[in-house]
Order: sequence, then C-alpha cells, then structure tokens
Amino acid sequence: MRGLFMAQLLVAAALVLPLGSGCRGETVSSPPVLPLRNMHSQQRYDAQERSEFFLDGRTMRPPPPHTLAREVDPELTLSEGRVNDDSGYVLTIPEEVAEHFGDAGAVLSRGKERYEIYCRVCHDGTGAGSGTAVKRGMAQPPSLYEERLLRMPDGQLFATISNGIRNMPAYEHSIPVYDRWAIVSYVRALQVSQPGAGE
Repeated sequence: MRGLFMAQLLVAAALVLPLGSGCRGETVSSPPVLPLRNMHSQQRYDAQERSEFFLDGRTMRPPPPHTLAREVDPELTLSEGRVNDDSGYVLTIPEEVAEHFGDAGAVLSRGKERYEIYCRVCHDGTGAGSGTAVKRGMAQPPSLYEERLLRMPDGQLFATISNGIRNMPAYEHSIPVYDRWAIVSYVRALQVSQPGAGE
C-alpha cells in the first residue's frame, strides 16, 4: 500500500515539476493564455485619439452644458464667491457662514486662527505684506490696505484665496470653504482696524 502511494506521488511530481520550471526565466513572444478574457482585450479608444463614430471626430467627449463635478457645490455664492447667475462676485460674506460658526465673533476667531496659519507667512500679522517669507527672498505680496483691495468684493477676495493669484498658491484644497470665508472676514477686520493704512 505504501509503495503504491509513493509511486502515485512520484508520477504527480513528474507531471507538475516541468510545468513549474517552464515558467521561470524564459521570454516568449506569444501573448499570455487567458482562459477568462472578460474585458482584457476589448475594443477601445485611446485618449485624444480620432474617432469616426462622432461627428466632431473627438473620442474625449465634452461635458454637457451646465454640468458640475460631483464635489462642486451648485450654490455658487458659497462655494465660488459668485452670484448664482454667475454675473459677478458677491459683495458681502454669505449669511450661511455666520450660521455655520454660530455668530460673527466665532467667524472672526476662526478667521484669525486660519490667517495665522496660512497667510501670515507672506502677508505678516498686520496684512502689510512683509512676512517671514518676504524677508527670506520671496516677492512681496500687495498690502491688504491697497485701495483696490479695500474696494474688492468679498467674493473676489474669497476666489483669490481659493484659486491663488500670481505668486500666491491656491488654497481651495487646503482650506475648507467656511474657513476661507472666515479668513475673508478677518482680512476685512484687519482693514478696518487700521483705517489710514491704505493712504
């Protein structure tokens, strides 16, 4: 009985061993054997490839008009700082911001905290534009007391924080929406606290 088992084991090893050794260290030019092909070799277009199927010849289809990405808030006032009909920037901070934080004092407190983290390094503590980064060689940002910035709508200031401008990076992905509005609120408080700074 034991001899029969050993013979079966040797036959099985003789059959399996060549299969395992044939897969190592050799290159082949034929495609791999895929018993279940599923979508491995489907017909497709590459990016930017020309298509005869569509009238405009493009494979990459433009999104339909007025579509928004899933993560974009359809409320332009809060998410973009623009009027909902997209005709311009909102003039003042939306009421939802104060409701989110509880009151105006909480908005200012949060705005100051975020300003100290993200903005002070360039704009300094007063907003004059002589922060640590400037002292170490970075181009000086404009003073927050310039006349054009004093007249700028709050929505445009929010959009500048979100999208960046010139040397200023975009903070849209670093700072949440409500915190960006809180920074706008704090910048307005800075501008009011030093009334002669823009002259």
